[in-house]
Amino acid sequence: MTESSSDTLPRAGLLRRLAALLYDSFLVAAVWMILGFILQIIAGPDTNQLIDGQVQTDPLLSNILFILMTASAAGFYIWFWTQSGQTLGMIAWKMKAEDLDGNLMTLKQGLIRFFAAWPSFFLLGIGFLWIYVDKNGDAIHDKLSSTKVVIVPKSHKPFE
Repeated sequence: MTESSSDTLPRAGLLRRLAALLYDSFLVAAVWMILGFILQIIAGPDTNQLIDGQVQTDPLLSNILFILMTASAAGFYIWFWTQSGQTLGMIAWKMKAEDLDGNLMTLKQGLIRFFAAWPSFFLLGIGFLWIYVDKNGDAIHDKLSSTKVVIVPKSHKPFE
């Protein structure tokens, strides 16, 4: 359990969650740029061509890059969620993701949460807007992974 009883901590709202997601997206995008740069160095500069004003990339390299991007984003979020319950954006916005008992989530919960959050976001945000319908203020990916996102007190120390 957290230092305050997890049951008494309020659930994080939509704007706070989106703000943390924006913070984290800058970090993930930086990792993606490094991966793309490394892949370009390995594959060489002749894997891209300019045809009729559009850049054409080798489909194999595009698929490899997509897999690397998905794996690195999943690794980023799942690592933080299972180790401390907080990504860097969540620390900045005083939130914590945890299981329903207030403990750190498991790897399985992290995987379900990560892969359910993408459709939640990209299907017009319906999975996130569920926060306003749910009696506990949980998003669809919270429900599917049996997790919750709570607001931690200002006294919370993220690395202890």
